[in-house]
Amino acid sequence: MAAVVYQTSKQTGITYAYESLSYWDKEKKQSRAKRRCIGRVDPETKEIIPTRKRGAAGDSGDQDNLHKRGPVPIENAARSFYGAAYLFDTIGENLGIIADLKKCFPDNYKQILSTAYYLIMEDKNPLSRFPKWAATHKHPYSKNIPSQRSSELFASISEDAKDRFFRLQGKRRVENEYWAYDTTSISSYSRCLSQVRYGMNKDHDPLPQINLALLFGEESNLPFYYRKLAGNIPDVKTVKNLLADIDFFGYDKIKLVMDRGFYSEANINDLYQNHLKFLIAAKTSLKFVKTELDKVRDSIRTWTNYNQKHDLYAYTTKIDWDYSQERPYKCDTLKGKRRMYLHLYFNGEKALEDEKNLNALLCRLQAELESGKNNPEHDKLYAKYFDIKTTPVRGTKVAAREDAIAEARRGYGYFVLLSNEVREAIAALEIYRNKDLVEKAFGNLKERLNFNRTAVSSDQSLDGKLFVEFIALIYLSYLKKKMQDGNLSKKYTMHELLDEIDVIECFEHPGHELRVGEVTKKQIELYEAMGIAPPTSLH
Repeated sequence: MAAVVYQTSKQTGITYAYESLSYWDKEKKQSRAKRRCIGRVDPETKEIIPTRKRGAAGDSGDQDNLHKRGPVPIENAARSFYGAAYLFDTIGENLGIIADLKKCFPDNYKQILSTAYYLIMEDKNPLSRFPKWAATHKHPYSKNIPSQRSSELFASISEDAKDRFFRLQGKRRVENEYWAYDTTSISSYSRCLSQVRYGMNKDHDPLPQINLALLFGEESNLPFYYRKLAGNIPDVKTVKNLLADIDFFGYDKIKLVMDRGFYSEANINDLYQNHLKFLIAAKTSLKFVKTELDKVRDSIRTWTNYNQKHDLYAYTTKIDWDYSQERPYKCDTLKGKRRMYLHLYFNGEKALEDEKNLNALLCRLQAELESGKNNPEHDKLYAKYFDIKTTPVRGTKVAAREDAIAEARRGYGYFVLLSNEVREAIAALEIYRNKDLVEKAFGNLKERLNFNRTAVSSDQSLDGKLFVEFIALIYLSYLKKKMQDGNLSKKYTMHELLDEIDVIECFEHPGHELRVGEVTKKQIELYEAMGIAPPTSLH
């Protein structure tokens, strides 16, 4: 018995009609069906447009042959800008972004990619201008995504699918590289988001905020994980969640590098407990650091300890960390010693800068005290650096506490790094300084990707948009590294480089493969500098 069934392609959106013929399978003793594609359905008239037969025009051909598999044929003639999209497509294939997105978001991965491409290419333009860009550019989805559709796209991005993507991308990172971890604040105009809070806004915006934590591979220079945090959570409190996420995603052989905002005894103990390698900055005012620094303060500035490349003095000493672990299930505390390397540094330029900053601070504090315009946030600093006497006749008299100021000066120019793996001071310094790439990534996210102030109205939309922005950030980070490696940053801004190759056109005609227009010598050189073979044709 024959019947007509309809099926819509998730990739193209085209609905095809199939003739389904039922029959009885004697061997398996069950009803079976054979399908034959008889045409595609016109979206307006709903009529079935017959497919072209395999034979010549007018030849009936083999009626039982199924529709030939292969690339979806081009239906309309088009001329589009293609150079940047080709670059992104190839990067996405090489880094596994497209494959991982397709596994995690099979129904809308092309929409995610097209939106990410737009965010990169159009810099700070809002998503409402996507239709204008899509009309002139070749992109994965090939169709327009109006504002309402983009909102639906963001809302459709589930937490489970994101987790699968983070796991897949994390497995692609080099196992032996350090992972830089840091947080930033994103201001919000919306008060209805559950995690928006007033806190220590790193951009000094007078707005509530959310915090964003990001994990980067230092060697690959690529991000592969982020977490959204409430805006009033301090950095030091985020490490436990990071360690829990690392365990959840099944990442192995982890090495973390963090700044001193994440330092605490509890965090160091947790890192040891989870058997993770780490490199972390710490304050020179810590008791055990001051003890070791006092031992070498007079000898660190010797020629033996000088490093010409970084223009500083460096010294390493091995110490024992007093490890402790609460064990609720045994109602006791496990204690012991753990090996740690303490790297001490002295930099002359930093010493001058430290002195300049302290003098400026003291001037400001004294002016506030003498004018009577005290800042409650500075009460501890007032007490630390000044003796204050107030009488009805003489008013407020302020005298500097020279002992406290002298103690502060003893720390000028010094800084410290701690590690349970890196034994050499200069190696530790270079690993730590590479952490700057995380801060640059935050700059890309908030400035180039137009995410410095979010105005979305729901948590679900924020989560979805943030994920698409994160996909764009992977591409941007790849391009940034290639530009730096090839010394292109001196010749081009990111926008200039993308504009240079974006003008390459492609031509689409029904019945023919996509054809790429002329590619100049300069454009070829830029593709090669990006580690990408220049476009010729699409196979």
